[in-house]
Amino acid sequence: MKPVIFGLAGETLSADERAFFAEAEPAGYILFKRNIVDRAQLRALTDDLRAIHGRDDLLIMIDQEGGRVTRMQSPVWPSFPPGAVFDRLYDVAPSSAIAAARANARAIALTLAEVGITVDALPLLDVRQDGASDIMGDRTLGADPMRVAALGRAVLEGLGEGGVVGIVKHMPGHGRALVDSHLALPVVTANLNALETDIAPFRTLNRAPMGMTAHVVYTEWDADRPASLSPTVIGTIIRQRIGFDGLLMSDDLDMKALKGGIPELAAGVVAAGCDLALNCFGKMDDMVGIVESLPEISALSKARLDRAMASVARGTDQPPLAELLATRDQLLEPVAA
Repeated sequence: MKPVIFGLAGETLSADERAFFAEAEPAGYILFKRNIVDRAQLRALTDDLRAIHGRDDLLIMIDQEGGRVTRMQSPVWPSFPPGAVFDRLYDVAPSSAIAAARANARAIALTLAEVGITVDALPLLDVRQDGASDIMGDRTLGADPMRVAALGRAVLEGLGEGGVVGIVKHMPGHGRALVDSHLALPVVTANLNALETDIAPFRTLNRAPMGMTAHVVYTEWDADRPASLSPTVIGTIIRQRIGFDGLLMSDDLDMKALKGGIPELAAGVVAAGCDLALNCFGKMDDMVGIVESLPEISALSKARLDRAMASVARGTDQPPLAELLATRDQLLEPVAA
Protein backbone atom coordinates (compact mmCIF):
# COMPACT_ATOMS: atom_id res chain seq x y z
CA MET A 1 0.00 0.00 0.00
CA LYS A 2 1.24 3.48 -0.90
CA PRO A 3 0.75 6.34 1.58
CA VAL A 4 -1.35 8.50 -0.71
CA ILE A 5 -4.95 9.51 -1.37
CA PHE A 6 -5.80 10.00 -5.04
CA GLY A 7 -8.50 11.90 -6.89
CA LEU A 8 -10.37 10.55 -9.91
CA ALA A 9 -10.75 12.15 -13.32
CA GLY A 10 -14.46 11.63 -13.95
CA GLU A 11 -17.80 10.06 -13.13
CA THR A 12 -16.64 6.49 -13.75
CA LEU A 13 -13.29 4.76 -13.57
CA SER A 14 -11.39 4.57 -16.83
CA ALA A 15 -9.66 1.33 -17.78
CA ASP A 16 -6.31 3.01 -17.15
CA GLU A 17 -7.36 4.20 -13.70
CA ARG A 18 -8.71 0.79 -12.75
CA ALA A 19 -5.49 -0.97 -13.73
CA PHE A 20 -3.28 1.66 -12.14
CA PHE A 21 -5.14 1.75 -8.83
CA ALA A 22 -5.13 -2.05 -8.59
CA GLU A 23 -1.37 -2.14 -9.02
CA ALA A 24 -0.49 0.97 -6.99
CA GLU A 25 -2.90 0.28 -4.09
CA PRO A 26 -3.24 3.81 -2.70
CA ALA A 27 -4.46 4.17 0.87
CA GLY A 28 -7.64 5.89 -0.32
CA TYR A 29 -9.47 8.26 -2.62
CA ILE A 30 -11.08 11.71 -2.59
CA LEU A 31 -14.16 12.72 -4.60
CA PHE A 32 -15.21 16.07 -6.05
CA LYS A 33 -18.17 17.50 -7.96
CA ARG A 34 -16.62 16.28 -11.21
CA ASN A 35 -17.10 12.72 -9.96
CA ILE A 36 -20.75 13.07 -8.95
CA VAL A 37 -24.05 12.86 -10.82
CA ASP A 38 -26.62 11.20 -8.56
CA ARG A 39 -27.02 8.56 -5.87
CA ALA A 40 -26.95 5.52 -8.15
CA GLN A 41 -23.89 6.69 -10.10
CA LEU A 42 -21.99 7.68 -6.97
CA ARG A 43 -22.73 4.41 -5.19
CA ALA A 44 -21.60 2.47 -8.26
CA LEU A 45 -18.36 4.46 -8.33
CA THR A 46 -17.53 3.83 -4.69
CA ASP A 47 -18.47 0.17 -5.06
CA ASP A 48 -16.03 -0.04 -7.99
CA LEU A 49 -13.26 1.38 -5.84
CA ARG A 50 -13.97 -1.09 -3.04
CA ALA A 51 -14.03 -3.97 -5.49
CA ILE A 52 -10.53 -3.10 -6.71
CA HIS A 53 -9.11 -3.44 -3.21
CA GLY A 54 -11.52 -5.88 -1.56
CA ARG A 55 -11.81 -3.58 1.47
CA ASP A 56 -15.23 -2.62 2.81
CA ASP A 57 -13.57 -0.01 5.04
CA LEU A 58 -11.69 1.67 2.18
CA LEU A 59 -10.91 5.34 2.83
CA ILE A 60 -13.15 7.22 0.39
CA MET A 61 -13.36 10.87 1.42
CA ILE A 62 -15.07 14.06 0.38
CA ASP A 63 -15.23 17.73 1.41
CA GLN A 64 -18.88 17.96 2.43
CA GLU A 65 -18.76 20.82 4.91
CA GLY A 66 -21.97 22.64 4.03
CA GLY A 67 -22.26 26.21 2.80
CA ARG A 68 -19.82 27.07 0.02
CA VAL A 69 -17.82 23.83 0.35
CA THR A 70 -20.35 21.27 -0.85
CA ARG A 71 -19.54 18.54 -3.37
CA MET A 72 -22.85 16.62 -3.21
CA GLN A 73 -25.34 19.33 -4.06
CA SER A 74 -29.08 19.98 -4.08
CA PRO A 75 -31.54 19.10 -5.41
CA VAL A 76 -30.18 15.53 -5.32
CA TRP A 77 -29.00 15.95 -1.73
CA PRO A 78 -30.10 18.26 1.11
CA SER A 79 -28.38 21.58 1.64
CA PHE A 80 -26.28 21.97 4.79
CA PRO A 81 -25.34 25.25 6.49
CA PRO A 82 -21.78 26.51 7.02
CA GLY A 83 -20.08 26.36 10.41
CA ALA A 84 -20.77 30.02 11.18
CA VAL A 85 -24.48 29.27 11.64
CA PHE A 86 -23.73 27.12 14.68
CA ASP A 87 -21.36 29.78 15.98
CA ARG A 88 -24.19 32.35 15.85
CA LEU A 89 -26.56 30.04 17.69
CA TYR A 90 -23.92 29.43 20.36
CA ASP A 91 -24.10 33.15 21.18
CA VAL A 92 -27.67 32.73 22.41
CA ALA A 93 -28.02 29.02 23.24
CA PRO A 94 -24.77 27.02 23.56
CA SER A 95 -26.40 23.67 24.30
CA SER A 96 -28.77 24.08 21.34
CA ALA A 97 -25.83 24.95 19.08
CA ILE A 98 -23.99 21.80 20.12
CA ALA A 99 -27.09 19.66 19.58
CA ALA A 100 -27.74 21.27 16.18
CA ALA A 101 -24.14 20.74 15.07
CA ARG A 102 -24.32 17.08 16.08
CA ALA A 103 -27.65 16.49 14.31
CA ASN A 104 -26.42 18.28 11.19
CA ALA A 105 -23.20 16.24 11.09
CA ARG A 106 -25.09 13.00 11.57
CA ALA A 107 -27.40 13.96 8.71
CA ILE A 108 -24.36 14.67 6.51
CA ALA A 109 -22.95 11.28 7.48
CA LEU A 110 -26.14 9.47 6.49
CA THR A 111 -26.06 11.02 3.02
CA LEU A 112 -22.41 10.01 2.62
CA ALA A 113 -22.77 6.49 3.97
CA GLU A 114 -25.71 5.86 1.63
CA VAL A 115 -23.41 6.32 -1.37
CA GLY A 116 -20.42 4.51 0.11
CA ILE A 117 -18.32 7.46 1.29
CA THR A 118 -16.52 6.67 4.54
CA VAL A 119 -14.65 9.87 5.49
CA ASP A 120 -15.61 13.57 5.56
CA ALA A 121 -13.05 16.41 5.73
CA LEU A 122 -14.84 18.01 8.66
CA PRO A 123 -14.73 19.68 11.21
CA LEU A 124 -12.63 22.81 10.74
CA LEU A 125 -10.96 23.64 14.05
CA ASP A 126 -9.36 26.80 12.66
CA VAL A 127 -9.93 29.71 15.05
CA ARG A 128 -11.27 32.67 13.07
CA GLN A 129 -9.24 35.88 13.32
CA ASP A 130 -10.26 39.41 12.30
CA GLY A 131 -8.52 40.61 9.16
CA ALA A 132 -7.53 37.15 7.96
CA SER A 133 -8.24 35.73 4.51
CA ASP A 134 -11.90 34.92 3.89
CA ILE A 135 -10.94 31.42 2.72
CA MET A 136 -11.92 30.27 6.24
CA GLY A 137 -14.55 32.92 7.04
CA ASP A 138 -18.02 31.42 7.49
CA ARG A 139 -16.61 27.90 7.23
CA THR A 140 -15.23 28.20 10.77
CA LEU A 141 -16.94 27.42 14.06
CA GLY A 142 -15.95 30.70 15.68
CA ALA A 143 -13.25 32.92 17.11
CA ASP A 144 -13.17 31.42 20.61
CA PRO A 145 -11.05 28.24 20.97
CA MET A 146 -13.31 26.70 23.61
CA ARG A 147 -16.38 27.21 21.41
CA VAL A 148 -14.61 25.84 18.34
CA ALA A 149 -13.61 22.73 20.30
CA ALA A 150 -17.10 22.21 21.73
CA LEU A 151 -18.80 22.50 18.35
CA GLY A 152 -16.02 20.52 16.66
CA ARG A 153 -16.49 17.68 19.12
CA ALA A 154 -20.21 17.65 18.33
CA VAL A 155 -19.44 17.44 14.61
CA LEU A 156 -17.03 14.53 15.13
CA GLU A 157 -19.58 12.74 17.28
CA GLY A 158 -22.39 13.29 14.77
CA LEU A 159 -20.32 12.03 11.86
CA GLY A 160 -19.24 8.99 13.86
CA GLU A 161 -22.80 8.21 14.92
CA GLY A 162 -23.72 8.24 11.24
CA GLY A 163 -20.90 5.84 10.36
CA VAL A 164 -18.42 8.32 8.84
CA VAL A 165 -14.92 9.23 10.03
CA GLY A 166 -14.19 12.92 10.58
CA ILE A 167 -10.97 14.86 9.90
CA VAL A 168 -9.89 17.78 12.09
CA LYS A 169 -8.33 20.49 9.95
CA HIS A 170 -6.16 22.46 9.24
CA MET A 171 -3.47 21.57 11.75
CA PRO A 172 -1.99 23.49 13.51
CA GLY A 173 -4.42 26.25 12.51
CA HIS A 174 -5.26 28.23 9.35
CA GLY A 175 -7.26 31.01 11.02
CA ARG A 176 -4.52 33.69 10.88
CA ALA A 177 -3.58 33.21 7.23
CA LEU A 178 -3.76 36.49 5.31
CA VAL A 179 -3.90 34.80 1.90
CA ASP A 180 -5.75 31.78 0.51
CA SER A 181 -3.39 28.78 0.48
CA HIS A 182 -5.11 27.55 -2.68
CA LEU A 183 -3.55 30.57 -4.41
CA ALA A 184 -0.37 31.50 -2.49
CA LEU A 185 1.70 30.52 0.54
CA PRO A 186 0.45 32.15 3.76
CA VAL A 187 3.10 33.22 6.27
CA VAL A 188 1.94 33.62 9.87
CA THR A 189 4.23 35.76 12.02
CA ALA A 190 2.20 35.58 15.24
CA ASN A 191 4.11 35.04 18.47
CA LEU A 192 4.08 31.84 20.48
CA ASN A 193 1.40 33.04 22.89
CA ALA A 194 -0.94 33.84 20.03
CA LEU A 195 -0.26 30.49 18.38
CA GLU A 196 -1.30 28.74 21.58
CA THR A 197 -4.80 30.09 20.89
CA ASP A 198 -4.74 28.51 17.43
CA ILE A 199 -3.70 25.06 18.58
CA ALA A 200 -6.03 24.96 21.58
CA PRO A 201 -9.01 23.28 19.81
CA PHE A 202 -6.70 20.68 18.29
CA ARG A 203 -5.26 19.91 21.73
CA THR A 204 -8.75 19.50 23.14
CA LEU A 205 -9.70 17.09 20.32
CA ASN A 206 -6.30 15.43 19.95
CA ARG A 207 -7.89 11.98 20.03
CA ALA A 208 -9.69 12.61 16.73
CA PRO A 209 -9.21 9.72 14.28
CA MET A 210 -7.82 11.83 11.42
CA GLY A 211 -6.22 15.22 10.89
CA MET A 212 -5.15 17.36 7.95
CA THR A 213 -2.19 19.75 7.84
CA ALA A 214 -2.17 23.39 6.74
CA HIS A 215 0.00 24.67 3.89
CA VAL A 216 1.04 27.62 6.07
CA VAL A 217 4.43 28.86 7.29
CA TYR A 218 4.58 29.70 11.01
CA THR A 219 7.74 31.73 11.48
CA GLU A 220 7.97 31.05 15.22
CA TRP A 221 8.07 27.31 14.58
CA ASP A 222 9.72 26.93 11.16
CA ALA A 223 10.39 30.05 9.10
CA ASP A 224 11.49 28.10 6.03
CA ARG A 225 8.84 25.43 5.46
CA PRO A 226 5.05 25.22 5.51
CA ALA A 227 3.60 22.92 8.14
CA SER A 228 2.88 20.13 5.65
CA LEU A 229 6.58 19.91 4.77
CA SER A 230 8.02 20.70 8.20
CA PRO A 231 9.32 17.90 10.43
CA THR A 232 9.45 20.49 13.21
CA VAL A 233 5.80 21.51 12.96
CA ILE A 234 4.59 17.94 12.46
CA GLY A 235 6.85 16.31 15.03
CA THR A 236 7.15 18.96 17.72
CA ILE A 237 3.87 20.88 17.41
CA ILE A 238 1.28 18.46 16.01
CA ARG A 239 2.51 15.18 17.44
CA GLN A 240 4.02 16.41 20.73
CA ARG A 241 2.53 19.75 21.83
CA ILE A 242 -0.94 19.09 20.44
CA GLY A 243 -0.59 15.40 21.27
CA PHE A 244 -2.27 14.14 18.10
CA ASP A 245 -1.57 10.48 17.32
CA GLY A 246 -4.27 9.91 14.71
CA LEU A 247 -3.84 9.54 10.97
CA LEU A 248 -2.32 12.75 9.58
CA MET A 249 -2.73 13.66 5.91
CA SER A 250 -1.44 16.67 4.05
CA ASP A 251 -3.75 19.19 2.48
CA ASP A 252 -3.95 18.95 -1.32
CA LEU A 253 -0.52 18.91 -2.99
CA ASP A 254 -1.90 20.76 -6.02
CA MET A 255 -2.58 23.94 -4.06
CA LYS A 256 -0.43 26.87 -5.15
CA ALA A 257 0.94 27.41 -1.64
CA LEU A 258 3.41 24.63 -2.42
CA LYS A 259 6.14 24.92 -5.04
CA GLY A 260 7.75 22.04 -6.89
CA GLY A 261 6.79 18.88 -8.72
CA ILE A 262 3.84 16.93 -7.36
CA PRO A 263 5.77 13.64 -6.91
CA GLU A 264 8.53 15.44 -5.03
CA LEU A 265 5.99 17.19 -2.81
CA ALA A 266 4.32 13.86 -2.03
CA ALA A 267 7.65 12.41 -0.97
CA GLY A 268 8.35 15.57 1.02
CA VAL A 269 5.18 15.56 3.11
CA VAL A 270 5.59 11.88 3.95
CA ALA A 271 9.25 12.40 4.84
CA ALA A 272 8.22 15.32 7.06
CA GLY A 273 5.88 13.09 9.06
CA CYS A 274 2.50 13.04 7.31
CA ASP A 275 1.04 9.54 7.22
CA LEU A 276 -0.57 10.19 3.83
CA ALA A 277 -0.09 12.63 0.94
CA LEU A 278 -3.29 14.06 -0.58
CA ASN A 279 -3.37 14.47 -4.38
CA CYS A 280 -6.74 15.65 -5.61
CA PHE A 281 -6.60 16.39 -9.34
CA GLY A 282 -6.60 12.83 -10.72
CA LYS A 283 -3.85 13.50 -13.27
CA MET A 284 -2.37 10.18 -14.33
CA ASP A 285 1.17 11.48 -14.92
CA ASP A 286 1.30 12.98 -11.43
CA MET A 287 -0.15 9.86 -9.84
CA VAL A 288 2.35 7.58 -11.55
CA GLY A 289 5.17 9.86 -10.42
CA ILE A 290 3.86 9.88 -6.86
CA VAL A 291 3.78 6.10 -6.68
CA GLU A 292 7.34 5.96 -7.99
CA SER A 293 8.51 8.53 -5.43
CA LEU A 294 6.85 7.10 -2.33
CA PRO A 295 7.91 4.19 -0.13
CA GLU A 296 5.39 1.62 1.06
CA ILE A 297 3.23 2.88 3.89
CA SER A 298 4.96 2.51 7.25
CA ALA A 299 3.67 0.07 9.84
CA LEU A 300 2.81 2.97 12.15
CA SER A 301 0.88 4.87 9.47
CA LYS A 302 -0.98 1.70 8.45
CA ALA A 303 -1.93 1.09 12.08
CA ARG A 304 -3.22 4.67 12.35
CA LEU A 305 -5.23 4.21 9.16
CA ASP A 306 -6.76 0.95 10.37
CA ARG A 307 -7.56 2.45 13.78
CA ALA A 308 -9.21 5.49 12.22
CA MET A 309 -11.36 3.46 9.85
CA ALA A 310 -12.44 1.20 12.72
CA SER A 311 -13.36 4.14 14.96
CA VAL A 312 -16.99 4.39 13.79
CA ALA A 313 -19.79 1.84 13.70
CA ARG A 314 -21.24 1.20 10.25
CA GLY A 315 -24.46 -0.53 9.31
CA THR A 316 -26.22 0.31 12.58
CA ASP A 317 -29.82 1.46 12.81
CA GLN A 318 -30.14 5.17 12.10
CA PRO A 319 -32.90 7.73 12.59
CA PRO A 320 -34.57 8.95 9.40
CA LEU A 321 -32.66 11.68 7.61
CA ALA A 322 -35.75 13.90 7.62
CA GLU A 323 -35.95 13.61 11.40
CA LEU A 324 -32.35 14.77 11.85
CA LEU A 325 -32.84 17.70 9.48
CA ALA A 326 -36.06 18.71 11.25
CA THR A 327 -34.32 18.58 14.63
CA ARG A 328 -31.46 20.71 13.32
CA ASP A 329 -33.79 23.26 11.74
CA GLN A 330 -35.89 23.58 14.88
CA LEU A 331 -32.78 24.21 16.97
CA LEU A 332 -31.51 26.78 14.45
CA GLU A 333 -34.76 28.79 14.41
CA PRO A 334 -33.40 31.58 16.69
CA VAL A 335 -30.75 32.44 14.07
CA ALA A 336 -32.66 31.51 10.91
CA ALA A 337 -32.47 34.16 8.20
